[in-house]
Amino acid sequence: MSYQYIKVSVDEAVGIITLNRPDVLNALNLQVVDELVAEMERMDRDDSIRTILLTGNEKAFAAGADITEMADESAIAIMLKDQFAVWDRIARISKPIVAAVSGFVLGGGCELMMNCDLIVASETARIGQPEIKLGIMPGAGGTQRLTKAVGKHRAMEMLMTGEPITAEEALRYGLVNKVVPVEVYFEEAVKLAKQLAGQAPLAVRMIKQAVFKAQDLPLEEGLHYERNCFYLLMASEDRKEGIQAFLEKRKPTFKGH
Repeated sequence: MSYQYIKVSVDEAVGIITLNRPDVLNALNLQVVDELVAEMERMDRDDSIRTILLTGNEKAFAAGADITEMADESAIAIMLKDQFAVWDRIARISKPIVAAVSGFVLGGGCELMMNCDLIVASETARIGQPEIKLGIMPGAGGTQRLTKAVGKHRAMEMLMTGEPITAEEALRYGLVNKVVPVEVYFEEAVKLAKQLAGQAPLAVRMIKQAVFKAQDLPLEEGLHYERNCFYLLMASEDRKEGIQAFLEKRKPTFKGH
């Protein structure tokens, strides 16, 4: 497919999506998000791709929403447009999503990052939700995902002051998985994505679903869901291959069956 604001490539079993509006620090307008989600869904259906990698550039992963689109809109017009509904589709992507972030990761960029499953950040990343400085608030999940990631008090501070945090602070708060030098942040993210791509696809998918459930369900219900996923995986060909490879002291070849 041909896109205006994203670039798409494939490295082995990793599908790479690169935000491509460098002149405006990868600001997220409606078309960017539509293109991004459409390509994520296409990759989710492609059996040759096992992991999705989302990135921007060294200067900016995404510096926020494109404010020019909202400047003259009425509250009713924005509500009827329901511009955030497309974001809900990201949560339904079954394959793991790795983010490689650097530079500005603000507003919608932070919300997009938090929709990913694993996050590699460069030392230069500055992460935050500055909407308060415009007299508004996050609308694509920022208050909800940030609170679940870092806790009430840290989230309140970030959301109400609008001040960004450093990559090292984000690591301490549990908001990102790894912080590396800017020169290698993309390569490290690719390495992680390839590692996930080598795992059993069905098990990866069910682990992702079970972790999502852990965020929303009481413990007893979550344990029940986990157990059913475990039982289902026992019927897979990958389970047989994984155990046989272990017994034969070789690397397993998982096929997602």
